[in-house]
Order: sequence, then structure tokens, then C-alpha cells
Amino acid sequence: MADTAPLNGPELDPWQDTRPFSSDVLTNGCNPSADDYNTNDVPLSLNGIHHSTNGNTKAELRHMNSSSDNKNALDTGYVDSENAAREPESGVEESESGEEDDDEEGEEDDEEVEGEDEEGEDDYEDEEEDEPTLKYERMSGAINDLLKKDSASALAVSNNLLALGTHNGIVHIVDLTGKRIKSYKPHQASVSDAEFDSTADFVATASIDGQVVIQSLSTHESYMFDMKRPIRTIALEPNFGKKSTRSFVCGGMAGTLVLREKGWLGHKETVLHSGEGPVWHVRWRERLIAWANDLGVKIYDTQSQMRITFIERPADSPRADLFKCTLHWQDDTTLLIGWADYIKIACIRERPHTATASGSSNQPPFIVEITAAFQLDCMVSGIVSNSPSMPRSKDGSSAQDKTPQSFLILAYQAPDTYGDEMTEDRARQARKTAERPELRIISHTGEELSADALGVTNYQAWSCNDYVMVEVDGSSSPGKSGRCHVVISPKDIVIVRPRDRKDHILWLVDHQLYDEALEEVGKLDDNECSADGDQSEISPIAIGERYIRHLVAEGNFAKAASLCPTVCSTDVERWENWIFVFAQSQQLQAIIPHVPTEAPQLGHLVYEMILAHFLVHDRQSLMRTINEWPKSIYDVSAVIVAVQAELDRSPSSSSSRSLPAPDTVILMECLAELYTANRQYGKALPFFLRLRRQNVFELIREHNLFTDVKDQVLLLIEFDQELLEKRKQEGTEAEASSSEAIALLVDHIHSIPIVRVVQQLRDRPFYLFLYLDALFKKDSQLGFEFADLQVTLFAEFATHRLIDYLRASTSYNLETAYNECKNRDLVTEMVFLLGRMGNNKKALTLIIERLGDVHMAIEFAKEQSDDDLWEDLLKYSETRPTFIRGLLENVGAEIDPIRLIRRIKNGLEIPGLKEALIKILHDFHLQISLLEGCQTILNGDSSDLAKTRSKGQNSGFFMKSRSICVLCTQPLQRLPQDLLLLFLCHHVVHASCIDGMTDIYSHEEPSEGMSMLASGVSAKIAFASVVRARIHQGCPVCYRRSEGNLM
Repeated sequence: MADTAPLNGPELDPWQDTRPFSSDVLTNGCNPSADDYNTNDVPLSLNGIHHSTNGNTKAELRHMNSSSDNKNALDTGYVDSENAAREPESGVEESESGEEDDDEEGEEDDEEVEGEDEEGEDDYEDEEEDEPTLKYERMSGAINDLLKKDSASALAVSNNLLALGTHNGIVHIVDLTGKRIKSYKPHQASVSDAEFDSTADFVATASIDGQVVIQSLSTHESYMFDMKRPIRTIALEPNFGKKSTRSFVCGGMAGTLVLREKGWLGHKETVLHSGEGPVWHVRWRERLIAWANDLGVKIYDTQSQMRITFIERPADSPRADLFKCTLHWQDDTTLLIGWADYIKIACIRERPHTATASGSSNQPPFIVEITAAFQLDCMVSGIVSNSPSMPRSKDGSSAQDKTPQSFLILAYQAPDTYGDEMTEDRARQARKTAERPELRIISHTGEELSADALGVTNYQAWSCNDYVMVEVDGSSSPGKSGRCHVVISPKDIVIVRPRDRKDHILWLVDHQLYDEALEEVGKLDDNECSADGDQSEISPIAIGERYIRHLVAEGNFAKAASLCPTVCSTDVERWENWIFVFAQSQQLQAIIPHVPTEAPQLGHLVYEMILAHFLVHDRQSLMRTINEWPKSIYDVSAVIVAVQAELDRSPSSSSSRSLPAPDTVILMECLAELYTANRQYGKALPFFLRLRRQNVFELIREHNLFTDVKDQVLLLIEFDQELLEKRKQEGTEAEASSSEAIALLVDHIHSIPIVRVVQQLRDRPFYLFLYLDALFKKDSQLGFEFADLQVTLFAEFATHRLIDYLRASTSYNLETAYNECKNRDLVTEMVFLLGRMGNNKKALTLIIERLGDVHMAIEFAKEQSDDDLWEDLLKYSETRPTFIRGLLENVGAEIDPIRLIRRIKNGLEIPGLKEALIKILHDFHLQISLLEGCQTILNGDSSDLAKTRSKGQNSGFFMKSRSICVLCTQPLQRLPQDLLLLFLCHHVVHASCIDGMTDIYSHEEPSEGMSMLASGVSAKIAFASVVRARIHQGCPVCYRRSEGNLM
């Protein structure tokens, strides 16, 4: 019997170790390069290399007959695995790299592997990759620092607690986050095996120093047994912490399987089996104990104390000490066996009852059926079920129904078969470099479903027995949920979890399948979405941004821009960032149609940048955008400056009738719209005129732009004349004298000075004539200083109206006007001017000799009222019957008929006389009066309001007995003799409350007797005048309120 003693192992802090160690984990999917061994804290991926097997790799399988003997022969072939594309899974960070003091020999190995990596990558690039099934995460926390100084050798798990045994004989208790809970040193050599009880209170460890230690984590209870020989494995009875027997089973190099139980007299030792070589592994489930030795696997029933089966180890198996056996109870009746390159599934069921009872008492109560057995192309370092465990059938269903759907195995590619150990060739004796371990999912038929290569530190140096994999329920781990697995190597702890929908989305994103990723995100339930929020990597916004970046990198800017409204939504900063990205890529036009102008409204610089882009590249879009966008979202003044600068660089458009270039027209349209939006109507006016906008006159009148028109007179009249010509072409009657522009100029001479108009129209005489003519028609004295110029203009453009002007105006110079008419041979006008100048005889001579118009001569004589002129006319008419007839037709007060008849020579024949129709009206009174309707209405309203106010102020005022003085807040009728002052605003105050009214009482109020009516009224008026003179600011209440001194 081994020695036993209580053990109170001290808790240890991290210790020093001089062995070199590199804790980097290589990026999965490639062989190591020289950079893979760099330990300068480079974050790398733990994700495994994923093999796209797609169900094409399958092991030959032969099901074993359940009624066969315990010895089973298995004939299987090796797995022919395919090399598939290996891509690292993103999103998982590795722990920090280790120290940089690796030896030179390790660096040389790294360089050799680097060459293999470069060749292997080329083979994988063109192959399609399937989505992995698992995800990997390096355990973080203090455990990484511990493994830099020691190496892991054993692992046990229970209730999310890990018991990690090391080669230094130390046990660390950590949780799944890597937080160290407790450390103690129970052994002096490597810990070969460890196990938790179901309560996670007791930890049992076995060591090659021959010691077995069971330690309670919550109490001081502990047990230590010296077995004298190295112990390889240990297993605690189910519910160890709840039973008083404290039973466990262990085995090792001594070749015996020992069961120890605690009794009244101490621990009792029972040898369950011996004599078949070392015991490599043992596991206890309910009443069944399974162990493995050199010959195979045996299962023992503790209740019947009988061995119920023996599963033989294949004859051609490699050495048992180099490739360990792994036993895993999937449930109470299913045992998974992985040994070297073989996997067997054993299902235990109750032995059926037979009619013959002979010998039944010597038979075990259970029988074992091998439901599946197959050989792999790798060594098995660990095996667990990849499907939920299934309870034992109670209705007699076949064991085949309980076969797990798939297995998760930790595969080790053996670099050497160790079949020629006796060779003297040193090259063959040298230790071969190991491959990366792999996690494979194998179906129950042997089909490889997926394979991921794990990147672990210094994997080239590790053997099959250096890796351990255990299953853990991670439902209570912080931030995690569901079942997971833990894989350890001497320097690494990797947590393996099944991939969920979020991982699937991340995989789609990493492989640039963004459309599918966004579709999957839409399928997430509300709890999943709310748990992650907008900042999550799988939120539609995050995925959409990655999608946009991908599309931008590929040059698909149109599709990238179409995603922006969904991705950016109402996030102003995100919108602006993406717009600037498009701008930097010279693809701003792609995103412009999607840029929001409200909900959200972006910064004004963004909109101004877009307008600047249109200004340079697409001016039609610039004009359309300015018309459509709200003017409040950008700085209108800044845009005006930019457009104006561009217009200044364009070919100048003169004020002639020819239209400017199309681009110039667009720029002017933009400026007109911008100035109007900025309420700078005066600056917009020149562009409206040059663009021939028909609403110019309405714009001028609506916004009172008459002052701005004074410098745009020529443009205004030109535009108006074009409208008149257009109406004539359309068949609408129009006269130049009906020009709307001329009428506007004439009606607003106070805002548009006459001198400014004349200066601008000097080079366009016809327009000047129209203006001065309209001005004269309104008021003959308005343009008196330009009368001589107007004579010339009438003589050129309206000769038939010149005589009317000469008669109506007195402002022109007679001599200048006569010379102008003389130069143009305007006889009628010359006659009139000579008459004005007093040279009546010369005027009459012109009428008689040049015109021969008797009626005109008579009228001229009448106008002059000169007897000598009449004498000359009569003298001239003596020999001209026509003149005599005309004179006779005009006999009146001016001509004495007798005088005329006496001068007629005898025998002169005068044609028939007729009654003359004299009186021809020549003058037309110009009636241009603009009825100011609005002014008339305003005057009427003002009058009505004034009457209303006067009536209100002069009406009576009802004062209540409790009314108070606003100034002193005392009752108005506090004393009968108090003088009260009533103002038109209906405020009543004490006279004594007003400054300067203290001596007002010295003036006696006049009597109101009927006999003194006249004097009393006069006295009241006088008294009121005195009071009014004392009140300088009007109503004191209103005044103080206006000053803010009275509420």
C-alpha cells in the first residue's frame, strides 16, 4: 500500500524559469516564416487553417457485430485528406508574443519552414474556401505570463474552472478568462493527469514522481498517496465531494489499476487489474470504469465488480507510450476511444434476459457493442463529441441510434513512424519536425467535415502526447454562452467554440460577401441586435461601412454611394467622412445624388464642396442643384463669390442683344438665383436683365429696386424693346411709346435721376427720345434742361410731332431749334419758330411761298394779331383767288370783310365760295395719371383709424370706487378734495403724485354755477392749460413704463 498523508499545498506566485520560451501563435493557414517567431507583441490569429473537404474525404468503415466477442478485428484504410484553401479567420486576437531570446537553432528552423510557407500559399490561393465550423481564442490573462516560465502538461475542467498541471509539478486554477484563482505545488515532477470532481471543489492530480494528490479548493482537506512508481492517470468517483468513501482509481508505469476507498480504518486499496503493461488512461462514469493499457481498453462495473468487456488494441498500432490513448465518456452508455490513428465508439447496454439461467450469474450485467470504428490519416491527441449528449435508452432502442452525429478530434500529424529506431543513420535518428495540430470534425461514418490547423507556439517540437483537449460547458462564462472546448499545448491554451450566426456574419464580411452578410444581419432577433448596438462589428452600419470601403477600393463608386443612405442614416459625421472619401477619389459625382439636405443636415462645407464640384464639372447640375436645395444649408455668400469668379474668367457678355455663351448663361442664372435667395435683389437685377427674364419689372416693383435700376437703364430698355418686338412678331399690337421700361423710369425719377438716365442713353438716341418724350408728356418741366436735345430727337425720330413739342415747350433755345429745323428743311416748324422769334413777315413769306397754305397763313395771322401782318397777307392775296377764298372763309373779327372786298380787283374770278370749316384741333392733351390705388386705400384706412382713436380718447371713462392710483397704489378717492387727472390713455392718477404739481391747489377751480356758465368754462380751460403746462412728459404712467421704472 502506498503511503498517504494530508497535504496542505501552499499557494504559489509566478516563479522564474530559465528555459527559453516563445509564446507567439502563428497565423493560421500558412507554414511558419521567419516572422512567425518574432516575439515583439505582434497580434496574430489563433484561428485554424480551414480545409474545404466538403464531405469528400472518407475513411473506410466496418461496423462491428454487437454479439461478437470482446476481441474485435478492425480492418480500415487510411484517410486520404485533401489540401484545401487555408485562410485565417479574422476577428480573434492572440496573446502577446513572448520573449526574444530564442536560441539560434530555433531561428534556423524558422527559416526552413518559411520557404515551405511560400510554396504552400500559392497552392491555396486559387481554391475556394468553405466557412469554418469552429472559432478559436487564445486564453488571455495571467496564465500567459505563467506559461512563459513553465509548460502545461495536464488539464481538467469543471464548472468553467480549469486545473492546469505543469511540468514543474504546479497546479494553477484559472477560469475561462485566464484569471488565476489559485496556484499550489503538489508535486516535484511533471503532472501527468488531473481531474475535477463534479462539484469543482476537489482536484486530483497524478505525477511521474509517483504521488497522487487530491486537494480541496474551498477547505483544508487534502490527500496525498505515494504510489512508488510514476503514475500516468487518475479518475475520481462520481460525486466525489459528496461521498464519504472518497474513492479514486489510478494507474501508471507499475502496470496495476488501483482503486482506493476511504473506510473506518483508513484508505483501502484494491487492485482491479495488473500484468498487461502500464495503464495509460482511465475514466470513471457512474458505475463504469474504463482504462487503457498496452493491450487495449477494458471496462469495469463497480457494482457487479466484474469486467464487462475488452476492446483489443489493433496489432499494427504504433507504440502506446508515444501515441496516447484518449477515453471520453460521451454519456453514461457511450465511450469514445481514440488511440493513435484509430477511433472506436463503444455503446454499453444491459444484457438481455434469456430463458436459460445457467451460468447467468457469472456474466456481467452489460454488453458492449462497437458501433463504429475507423482509421484516420493522423494521430488522435484528443476526442470529444461534437453533438449534444444523449441519454441512455430505456425502451430497448438500438445503440446505433445513440451514435453521435460527429466527433471533434485533436489531430496530430506524426512526423515519424518510429519503425527504425535501431538504425545507426544519424539523419534518420534525428527528431523530425512536427506539423501543426489540427481540429477536425469527423462524422460518425468517418467522413471529414472540416479541419482547422491550430497555430500554436513552437509546434514543431511537440509530440502527440503534449496536447490535451477537454470539453467544458461555457454557459456561465462572462460574455460567452454555450458549450466549448479547451486545447492545451505546453505553451498555449486555446478555447474552441462553435460558430454562431454572428460568427457566420463575420466570416461573410471577412470574405467580402457583404450582401449576404447584410441579409443575415437582418435576420438577427432584437435581443442579438440590442446586445451589440451600432458599435458592434456585425451591426448593419459596421458591415455597410466595410462594404463601402471594399467597393471604393474596387472602384465601384456607384454602388458604394447607393449604400451610404442605409449605412450613414442620420449620422452627420459618418456622412461627411464618406463624402470626403469620394471627393479625394475624384468620384464626388457618384455620391451627390444620395447626399441628404435634411434629416440629417450636414455641415455647410460639404454642400459648398459639392457646388464647387458642379461649378467646375457640370454647370447644368449646378443650376439645378441651386434651384432644388434649401439655401439655408450652405453659405450663399461663399457660393456667390465662387460663381462670380468663374463668370469673370468666362468670355465677357456685352450688353448687346446677342446672347452670351451657354456656360455664361448658366453662371448668370445661378448668380441671379443666389442673389435673390440672399435677398440681394439689386445685384440680381443685372443678371435678370441680361438673361431677359420677363419678371424683371415685377421684381423691381416688388422689392423696390428703383435705386438699383439707375445704373442698368440701357439693359432695362433693351430688354423691354425686345419684348415689344417679340409681341409684334406674334401679331400683338404694340407701340414703342407703350414701353414698360420707359414708364418705370419716368414714374420713379426721384430714385432714378434723369441725368443718370440721359448719360446712359446718349449712345442710343432712339431710347433717349422715348424717355424724354415720356418725361415731357408727364411734366413738361421735368426735362427742361434737355429741351434742345429733345428738339433734335423729335426732328430725327418723330418729325410730325416736332411742331407739337415746339408749341408745348418753352424751354428750348429758339435760334438753336430754328437752325435744326432749317438744316432739316422743316418749313412748318420754321414758320412757328419765326413767329416765336417775332419775325412774322418772314414766317408768313415762308407759308405763302413754300407752303402755299392759305389756311395756315390765316391761322398764323390770327395767332400773331398783327395788323401789318394781315395787311401783307391781303396784299399778297390780291392776285390769288385761292387766298381770297380762304380769307373769305375766315372773315371775322380779325378781318374786316369790307376791307377785303375793296382790295379785290375788278374782273377777278373767284371760284365758288363755300362755308369754311375752320377749327382743327392740333394739340392732344397727354393724360398720364397713375392712380395710386394702394395709397388711396391706405389714406382711407388711416383716416378711419384716426377717427376711431379720436372717438376712443374723447369718450367717457367709468371709474370704480375702489380704483387705485397706478403711481402711489392708493385709492383714487381717498379724500374728497383730491384732484384727479384723467389722460387720453385712460390712466387716472392723483395730481399730487406728479412732479411739479404740489402747488396746483393754489389755483382755485372755477365755480360751476349756471349763472356763471361763461366765466366758469373759461376758468376751466385756463385751469386745464395750467395743468397741461406742468406735465412735460404726457401721461406719467405711460412715460415711466417706457423708461422701465414702472411695471
